[in-house]
Amino acid sequence: MRAEHEAGATTSGALRAHNRARLLRAVHDCGASLTRSQLTRDLGLARGTASVLVGELAESGLLHEEPAPEHGRGRPTQVPGPHPRGPIALAVDVREDAWEVAACELGGRATVLEVRPHDGTPEGALVPLGAALRGHLERLAPRVVGTGVALAGPVRPGGLVDIAHLRWSSVDVPGLLALPQAPELQAPPRIPASQAPEPQAPPRIPASQALEPRPPSRHALPRPLVVGNDTAFAGLAEARRGELRGVAVGLHLHVDFDLGGTLIVDGRPLAGATGVGAEFGHMPLIGGDAPCMCGAYGCWGQEVGTNALLRHLGLTHGGGRGRDHAERLLSAATVGDEGAVRAVTSCAEALGRGVSALVNAHDPEVVTLSGFGVDLHRLALPQLTERFERGLMAIRRERPPRLAPSALGWRGSLIGAMESVFDAFLTVDAVDQWRRAHT
Repeated sequence: MRAEHEAGATTSGALRAHNRARLLRAVHDCGASLTRSQLTRDLGLARGTASVLVGELAESGLLHEEPAPEHGRGRPTQVPGPHPRGPIALAVDVREDAWEVAACELGGRATVLEVRPHDGTPEGALVPLGAALRGHLERLAPRVVGTGVALAGPVRPGGLVDIAHLRWSSVDVPGLLALPQAPELQAPPRIPASQAPEPQAPPRIPASQALEPRPPSRHALPRPLVVGNDTAFAGLAEARRGELRGVAVGLHLHVDFDLGGTLIVDGRPLAGATGVGAEFGHMPLIGGDAPCMCGAYGCWGQEVGTNALLRHLGLTHGGGRGRDHAERLLSAATVGDEGAVRAVTSCAEALGRGVSALVNAHDPEVVTLSGFGVDLHRLALPQLTERFERGLMAIRRERPPRLAPSALGWRGSLIGAMESVFDAFLTVDAVDQWRRAHT
């Protein structure tokens, strides 16, 4: 039986709606890189069915086809991709010292709309961000199907965030953003790793450019707000478009001012019972006992990241400040400056020791590093690897998991925020609601 007859659809209309959502999901997951014939084959659709579906999705402003860059004789092969006035996910990465907003189309292409520094306080960061987002929502409506916001701390139900090193406690992110038409927060649906297509290149994020607004529709669409932890979103992005694609169990670590992590199981971050699991940076993994601003002692994250690098050189650190100094320090280590090399080596060794403990506990296939973790991997791989392998149990040393720098670099959290919005949109009900509003 063909896949087009599955998923419990009981009528021809329900079956067609199911296949429309499947086709859109496939176009998004492949980065809008596969031809119509490839998608037809991969989804198990009849050629005539695929043609009808593409036509319906194009008519409602969800897909647009372009000729493939290369084709043989005969009729040019078409590649389905985002419609020029199709759905947009607003993605936001709120770091400790700045925030960035991007508009993301189906397939993952993103346009950076705005980057702005902030003072590190909840009001100083989120109130201006909310005003900027409201402006973008007004300009791009009704194309926007949701907003995903990544933050550098654990996020509890209701969008409450705690960022200990900035002294944020139970900050009401939705309340401070004050976005219009933002229903209750939604968790993205589970997409099993077995359903993901083959890995594709990560999406490009070009410089800011004009996006075409769509004329107002007759029906208002819900625009959910999805608030999540930056490392969890970065891990989600790695599972969809990076080194963890198709990996059943992976460990992702993001290094910025300190260190965060997440365990990826079947393509999704493991959230825990209350949604704030995998706070690996706040575990006493390497024997320290210094007090941490989170309330615990000996947190691993105090020894890895910008704050640790600056502390090694006796420079001012903390409060989400000093990123530029850390970048200069890494540049100095690249050309062999002794003090910078010692600081980088110390952080890399601490990183390796902690990773070995997590590998012993969780048995991942691959460990990925993003943010400054990419720089530590590049500049001090021998020391990182030596400490990592020394801490492994004997049974794991024969075939240790691969340590891989993220190809997504610093964009993982932004891309993951985008994925959280499209996960909520690429469902039968949401796609049909868009079609009713735009056909």
